[in-house]
Amino acid sequence: MNHIKIYQQSSVPYQNTELVLEGPVPPEQLRKYTMHPDLDAFRRPKEQFEALVEIAGLPEGRIILARHEEVIVGYVTFHYADELERWSEGGMLDLIELGAIEVANAYRGLGLGKKLIRLAFEDGQLENVITFTTEYYWHWDLESSGLTVWQYRDMMEKLMKSVDMVWFATDDPEICSHPANCLMVRIGKNVPLSSVEQFDRVRFRQRFMY
Repeated sequence: MNHIKIYQQSSVPYQNTELVLEGPVPPEQLRKYTMHPDLDAFRRPKEQFEALVEIAGLPEGRIILARHEEVIVGYVTFHYADELERWSEGGMLDLIELGAIEVANAYRGLGLGKKLIRLAFEDGQLENVITFTTEYYWHWDLESSGLTVWQYRDMMEKLMKSVDMVWFATDDPEICSHPANCLMVRIGKNVPLSSVEQFDRVRFRQRFMY
């Protein structure tokens, strides 16, 4: 499987300076940066930073980040699904998960999430894979955002639609456990039909449902 990684960079004005958006960032470059202390949605910032470095070093892994000088203020991760999750069961080399997306509180409202995700798809880098993301309401920062579950779901759905990801049905128990949870998918234009059919078998264990 050829995992295409073409470095991209752009900038966003911020106060009297600018933020740099870049990626995929290799681990040796990532090591030069530090993590903003507010990036703690998944782990403590130091531990999450080490996780980002590890992902960046994977053949399929990619880290797209926003930084203020040398401080990471937002990021998006792409990697294979965890081996304990259903999405790894098909052994698909061309099925990539858009995993974590996080932006530090002080840098929200700049559209960084959308810009980071779009950067990841520049130059057709992900046209040979199926990209998916699982949205679970218990991961959402409802407290800081002040949004309801349904408002946050709508925000996340619009974010994913900005790179042509669409809602896909599944019988996965975790996604089905709450109506706000969802599976969003983008099938690259160079993905073979055999992979699409295999993904259908992964999405549904009860085959009569599709």
